[in-house]
Amino acid sequence: MRRREFIAGLACTAAGWPQSARAQSGNIRRIGVLMNAAANEPEPQSYLSAFSDGLRELGWVDGRTVRIDVRWNAGSADLARTYAAQLIGLMPDVILVGSTTNLITMQQATNTVPIVFVQTTDPVAQGFVPNLTRPGGNITGFFGTEFSIGGKWLDLLKQVAPRLGRVAVMFNPGTSPQAKHYVPAIEAAAPTFGLQVAAKPIRTPVDIETAIEDVSRQPNSGIVLLTDTYTRLNQKLIAELALRHRVPSISPVLDFARHGGLLSYTSNADQAVQYRQAAAYVDRILKGTKPGDLPVQGSTKMALGINVKTAKTLGLEVPAKLLFTADEVIE
Repeated sequence: MRRREFIAGLACTAAGWPQSARAQSGNIRRIGVLMNAAANEPEPQSYLSAFSDGLRELGWVDGRTVRIDVRWNAGSADLARTYAAQLIGLMPDVILVGSTTNLITMQQATNTVPIVFVQTTDPVAQGFVPNLTRPGGNITGFFGTEFSIGGKWLDLLKQVAPRLGRVAVMFNPGTSPQAKHYVPAIEAAAPTFGLQVAAKPIRTPVDIETAIEDVSRQPNSGIVLLTDTYTRLNQKLIAELALRHRVPSISPVLDFARHGGLLSYTSNADQAVQYRQAAAYVDRILKGTKPGDLPVQGSTKMALGINVKTAKTLGLEVPAKLLFTADEVIE
C-alpha cells in the first residue's frame, strides 16, 4: 500500500472512533495543534506560547497533565493534509487549528474530534458553523474579520494613492481557499472607489515576480494581498518587489509595512490574545463541554500600519488623518 493511501485510510478510520476510544491512558490528555506557519517563525511561535501559557494557567502542563502534539504546515496545503491525518491518528481529545486551510483539512479528516479554530475569516460565510452563538457540531473557535474588510483595503489604498485606477488581488489558491469569498467582496466594493479589480493567483516566487511586473506595466495600479499563509511567508519578497516596481500595496499582515510594504490593515494584532482564549475553550472541552455549545467569537481590534518611507519613494503623500489614526508608522 502506498504511503499516501495509508495516511488517508488512517485519517478516515480515526475519524470514526468514538470519543471514549480516544481518551489517553492514565490522567494524560492529548491535544493536537496544526499551525499555519513554518516552525522557525518567531511570531507564530509566540502565538503557540500564548496558547501553552494559557493552558498552563488552567492546570494543563505539557508532559505532565497533557501532551501537546504540534505540526507546522509551512504554507503547504499538501503538508496540511498529511499532518491532519497524523494528528487524528494520535487520537487527540481536542485539536487546535490555525487558518482556513487547516480548518478545511481537519474538518475533512474528522467530524467527531472537537476542533477549536483561530485565524479564520467569517466562519459562517464559509460554512464552518451555522451561526456564531451556538455553532453545534464539533467545531468552535475565534475568527479575525468578515470578507467586507476587502472594501476597507481598497479605501485605504485609494486614500494614499488617489490616482489609483486598477487593483490586482494576489493570493495562492492552495493556501487561501477563502479567496473565493474575498475576491467577489472586493469586486463589489471597487466601483465605489472608481477601481477595476483583477485576480492574480500565484503559486511560486517566480509567479510573484511575474505578477508584480505585470501590474507595474499598467499605470496607476496597485496590489491587495489576501489572508494567505503563502503570501505571508513571502511578504518580504512581495514588499521588496512592489517597492522596486513602484507599485502601492496593502496586506492583512502587520509585518508587511515593516518589511517595506506601503500599508497593512489587519485584525491579526490580537492573535496572541485569541490563542490564549483558545486555551480556555480547550480547557472547557477537556472538562466535558461540547464544542458546539461554545460561541464563536470574532476579533474587535484592527490595526493600521503605514510605511511613510515607502510612500515617499512612490511619490505619495499619506493623509494626516491616516497618520493620526495609524497604530504603527514606519519612518
